Amino acid sequence: MAKGIKRAFVCHECGGDYPRWQGQCSECHAWNTITETRLSNPAAHDRFIGGYAGEMRQNRIQKLSEISLQKLPRFSTGFLEFDRVLGGGVVPGSAILIGGSPGAGKSTLLLQTLSQLAEEMKTLYITGEESLQQVAMRSHRLGLPMNHLDILSETGIEQICLLAQQQKPKLMVIDSIQVMHMSDIQSSPGSVAQVRESAAYLTRFAKTQGVCVIMVGHVTKDGSLAGPKVLEHCIDCSIMLDGDTDTRFRILRNHKNRFGAVNELGFFAMTEQGLREVSNPSALFLSRTDEITSGSSVVVVREGTRPLLVEIQALVDRSMMPNPRRVTVGLEHNRLSMLLAVLHRHGGLQMSDQDVFVNVVGGVKITETSADLALLLSLVSSLRNHPLPQDLVIFGEVGLAGEIRPVPNGQERIAEAAKHGFKRAIVPHNNLPKKSIPNIEVSGVKKLSDALTVFTLDEP
Repeated sequence: MAKGIKRAFVCHECGGDYPRWQGQCSECHAWNTITETRLSNPAAHDRFIGGYAGEMRQNRIQKLSEISLQKLPRFSTGFLEFDRVLGGGVVPGSAILIGGSPGAGKSTLLLQTLSQLAEEMKTLYITGEESLQQVAMRSHRLGLPMNHLDILSETGIEQICLLAQQQKPKLMVIDSIQVMHMSDIQSSPGSVAQVRESAAYLTRFAKTQGVCVIMVGHVTKDGSLAGPKVLEHCIDCSIMLDGDTDTRFRILRNHKNRFGAVNELGFFAMTEQGLREVSNPSALFLSRTDEITSGSSVVVVREGTRPLLVEIQALVDRSMMPNPRRVTVGLEHNRLSMLLAVLHRHGGLQMSDQDVFVNVVGGVKITETSADLALLLSLVSSLRNHPLPQDLVIFGEVGLAGEIRPVPNGQERIAEAAKHGFKRAIVPHNNLPKKSIPNIEVSGVKKLSDALTVFTLDEP
């Protein structure tokens, strides 16, 4: 075996390492997934990136109080929604991973970003999946400036870092990490070892050279990022670009961010000129018809650092099956079952013989509990065929004892609803504003039974 090369046994399902071969992986319990992989010596990588090993030897232990608290010098991507997801802009020396389904617009968004920034700073776009002509044709079709953007077609990580060290860009895009490879690793591109070592190498390069590296990642058929889990651990920010191909709207969500809030959302619309920002996403998800229908309610959820108005639709229909169906889109299925039990016990309404269908309009996924009360009132509205007022907004967490629990930032949610023209609100009693908010009437409730009687929804 060549000097500087060591062997490892890696599970191709979860990325677990073992000192020797074994039939079953102890981490994911899969059989026959552990294969021998040749890994390079990290010292060889350190010697390639100029000064890295020497800096490590000259490093010293410091007191925490000696560390500078100066704010990180961020720079804007040119998209306010993209900056919001990143925590306020791009941090030099950070490693960012952006994933999404095929056709979601990952390459388009990054090409637009780099084309705008290339007029102010040095940027570098590395493509490993497309030819230079394909990227140029897309840039010409989108009407992007093409005079200042540097582009490279290469899949070798060592060669990319060598050229980038000479070019010294402030922002570099790797499209994509699954096609990149390192010369001293024998496995094929896209394997666990190649993806792990390539991402770790690029992350070290970003930290030592002060270059922001954005890596594009593929997703599996279940929607998660492909590759070993260590890939998400070594980077600073993990972002997913969600959006179905049958709709023009795209949602940018961060799942990890060392420099800002987590679960921040950015909204875009796909047009002929590329992705365009949606400045008022609440209006996007509140495109309600003039006809008043039962089973519809509006809730104010908080995604990241801003409130967002979303419509919840419920349909309750008599079931012809021994086991009624419970279908949710955008909400957790288990939470729906729990809320139906609370409604039966503390609201006196039974739906054990009814099919229940729940949908969050616009494709938004609600993970917080502030939508509990709005969901229950939507179900009761559909069951009684009693429409809720169009100018009503609802939020609040429902406990197992039937109590309405407060949610964080209640006053900001009410103010956001008033800004969009809502005149009435049902909120937890502890979320009542201390000062009245103009143009909106707020009703505070302590129990589920109180909420059901506000608009006589419990009447047959």
